Amino acid sequence: MIRILLQAIAACALLAGCAASQTAVVASDGAVPAQNAREPVTLLISIDGFRPDYLDRGITPHLSALATSGVVADMRSSFPTKTFPNHWTLVTGKRPDNHGIVGNSMEDVARPGEKFTMANKDPFWWNQAEPIWITAEKQGVRTATMFWPGSEVELDGTRPSDWWPFSQALSNDRRVNAVVDWMRRPAATRPQLVTLYFDSVDTAGHFFGPAPSEKLHAAISAVDKNIGTLIEQFAALDQPVNFVITSDHGMAETHPDRVIYLDTILPRDQYRLVVDGNYAGIEPLADDMTTISSAFLKPHENMECWKREDIPARFQYGKNPRVPSIICLPTTGWVVYQDKPEWMTGIGGGHGYDHLHPDMIAFFLASGPGFVGDIKIETFDNVDIYSLLAHLIGVKPNQSDGDLSSFEQALKP
Repeated sequence: MIRILLQAIAACALLAGCAASQTAVVASDGAVPAQNAREPVTLLISIDGFRPDYLDRGITPHLSALATSGVVADMRSSFPTKTFPNHWTLVTGKRPDNHGIVGNSMEDVARPGEKFTMANKDPFWWNQAEPIWITAEKQGVRTATMFWPGSEVELDGTRPSDWWPFSQALSNDRRVNAVVDWMRRPAATRPQLVTLYFDSVDTAGHFFGPAPSEKLHAAISAVDKNIGTLIEQFAALDQPVNFVITSDHGMAETHPDRVIYLDTILPRDQYRLVVDGNYAGIEPLADDMTTISSAFLKPHENMECWKREDIPARFQYGKNPRVPSIICLPTTGWVVYQDKPEWMTGIGGGHGYDHLHPDMIAFFLASGPGFVGDIKIETFDNVDIYSLLAHLIGVKPNQSDGDLSSFEQALKP
């Protein structure tokens, strides 16, 4: 009798379980969703130095396919149009004046005799703004960075859950493989926000210029192939992904015949040079502004100079004390040096110029379950990317210089 009763209970339990299972997998419209559906992840990709018109050259089939399924736009960089200031803007939503990374090279009166370079990971230089991965980690959202300026720095005792120290020697293929490996993890340790950085297009642009050429196009095509690998591997894992693909700035053609030599303006032993190249930053010796002001603030052919406090408002630059006392901005395509670099022997490329110049406009593409398809939105400022990322990963953003309004037409309800 007991055996019969136990068999009856087991049979009822089995039938109930089957009924519950059927109820769970059949939706109201009759569709049967996957049993282990993954939540979308957000992948922020920087293709350093990628101009919007590179997408129009017929050599980017994977990026072009994403553009058809998603959203494209021209994006205004922040001044100065350099790598570190703009990458920090993209992930903090603040302009260089407000986030403190005012150049690839800079000084701070609180650290006399010290100069910030792109290898510096001291939190002192980075802690004027909080990047999206720190904000996310504080709110319980796991992040991972396969390179990004500042991603190796510990801020408020926090780093991304996974991060790699930057090495230009690490191939783009290996960078992609690391991102895919993160996606193979179980949900509990799988990052919801990932950054990925490609520098090879920028390097080619510097050496060969932005005009069509075999070597530049080879670099562009190689990165497009990397994007294709990501698309294929994410699909194989049934991993939905919101791609947010940007560049930090554009690229302008330079030539060794378009050089402004600083020694023709003032002997180099009468000032301190903070930065030169596509713009120059000048500091006085012994706080004597008279000498450098009389030399640099007068009219110059193909270059204009301002005191920090007199930089035109449209640049939104000059409030931060890390900005050099005098900024000199050449005409786009010209460069300013004490000594012309040895590598500058022919047509090349550069950036750092006026952020509103067409050659300095950056690239934006977004595609995935969070976006509508096949539209181009109005040109926007790169400070808005931070708000977009926060929206996609569901975190409350910190106060920033941008907002989400630029993407109203681009986002699905």
